[in-house]
Amino acid sequence: MLSVEGIGKNIEQAIENALFELKAPREDVDIKILNEGGLFKKAKVLVSISEDCREKYEKKAEKKIEVEQELKPEIKTEEKVEEKIQTPCTEKVCEDKEETCTEDECSCEEVEECENAVDIKEFLEGFLKVVGKENCTIEFSEDEKYKNYTINGENLGDLIGHRGEGYYALSKILSTLSGKKGKRVLLDIGGFREKRIEALTNLAKRTADKVAKTGRYARLDPMNPADRRIIHTALQEDGRVSTLSKGEEPKRYVMIFPTDAE
Repeated sequence: MLSVEGIGKNIEQAIENALFELKAPREDVDIKILNEGGLFKKAKVLVSISEDCREKYEKKAEKKIEVEQELKPEIKTEEKVEEKIQTPCTEKVCEDKEETCTEDECSCEEVEECENAVDIKEFLEGFLKVVGKENCTIEFSEDEKYKNYTINGENLGDLIGHRGEGYYALSKILSTLSGKKGKRVLLDIGGFREKRIEALTNLAKRTADKVAKTGRYARLDPMNPADRRIIHTALQEDGRVSTLSKGEEPKRYVMIFPTDAE
């Protein structure tokens, strides 16, 4: 990866974020400002390894791939086992803060669970009133495993948040409030959950096609644990590629490798 788009509250932060992704000092890169940002827009820059440094970084990338491929079989086996574990975090706190927790199940943090479940719908009604969304409706359905709550209404974007940050935060709260016993709670806001799964699944498949065609790995943008799990799940049965989560939160990301490179 020799070019990265950086986004931040201002140009300097956007540059720093891009340099972090490239793992390169400022003197080794060329910087192009794509958007200076403003009151309601974030700054965006394109940071690329300069021509006179490209050979060094290309060799470094090739060496990194060799090391990754040597380690990947063992890591992949461990990760596959983890992803099959579906023990709710209401029974046991996650030890890895990673994809062992299913989407919307838990915060993957050491939080104190409620001994007795609260009325989730009543809580949501109060929450919506506080944030000025009392005109929204709450639909409830239930199946063998889950209690499903769907918030419908107009102008739900501020509830969902950037890349679903608000949605995921509210989901974690509901999971905690639902208590240790009984069915798990799944939240949806205006169809966001299904749209997010569909969008990330399509991204995973497009990237897998590219990786299989070129024979080179691809690195996706940093994602939260729930989004990373969607990527892993989408490609779990694709024999052409393998996936691996790397990095540290909040910049942990998914890498997609060609399987025949192992």
